[in-house]
Amino acid sequence: MQSVIALGFFDGVHLGHGDLLSQTAALAAEKGCRSLALTFDRSPGKDGRLLTAVADRVRLMQSLYGLDGVVVLPFTEEFMHRRWDDFLEGLVRDYGAAHLVCGWDYRFGYLGQGTPALLQEWCRARGLGCHVAEKRVIDGITVSATHLKTLIEAGDVETAARFYGHPHTLSGTVRPGKHLGHTLGFPTANLLPDPELVLPKDGVYAVIGYVPVQGGSGQAMLVPTERKKYVGVCNVGTNPTVGGRQRTVETWLSGFAGELYGRELTVDFYHRLRDEIKFPSVDALKEEIYKNQAQAEAYFRTNHALRKEIAP
Repeated sequence: MQSVIALGFFDGVHLGHGDLLSQTAALAAEKGCRSLALTFDRSPGKDGRLLTAVADRVRLMQSLYGLDGVVVLPFTEEFMHRRWDDFLEGLVRDYGAAHLVCGWDYRFGYLGQGTPALLQEWCRARGLGCHVAEKRVIDGITVSATHLKTLIEAGDVETAARFYGHPHTLSGTVRPGKHLGHTLGFPTANLLPDPELVLPKDGVYAVIGYVPVQGGSGQAMLVPTERKKYVGVCNVGTNPTVGGRQRTVETWLSGFAGELYGRELTVDFYHRLRDEIKFPSVDALKEEIYKNQAQAEAYFRTNHALRKEIAP
């Protein structure tokens, strides 16, 4: 079957990406083709830091923009040295590319020698369609992964959501930690994020947590309809009150009952509540977490655009 393919890395799946992903889905429907997006298993850029892991990238592209599929290619040494035109020939051969869509600043092939202009010329010579999406600008700032990394590292998750078009998201398997939940008297979920992921600035956040209904399979995590959501409080940092040293993402989900270890958890960050601080005692920490949970619930209740997030 022929395909309309969106080309890019799509880290964060922000609104700039959304423009070309929406165009891909629309063109595919118009032409009777399947809609695909292409991404990689690791960053092809020099930075190496990521806003989203592969599973979250795939989930966001399909759930937000209705693509038929996402192709995740391994970014190997051999691939890095592939000529730009060989890369395009492979798209036609392996995925039936009939129309290609990319962003205004897209670069591909060895040393980034492929450009949108070359892509358009190559497609024209072969009778293929091609569309280049223009840059998306908000408040005079170009929407980009680079700008979003700056916002997330500053803890400004609300401004980041305006550039993403969705909350900053983090997923992973819940791991045994310092058993803080047992100490506090309520269950917490400890995520040890991949070191290449950009985390929000240390502090406490109002979040929505998603737990797969059917256990902890990674596949279930990718299907939003199979997940149950909970209002939560998330601490990013080292938990200094209990002598923590390793930076973790620790989340308390209000109303969750059951075992979380080994299950997949997705955390969407909506609002920063406070800095992470060292409390004089565990009891003082516990009291503050209950206060933060009430603040989180009030935040979602009073924000009209987010009320649906806590609807039963």
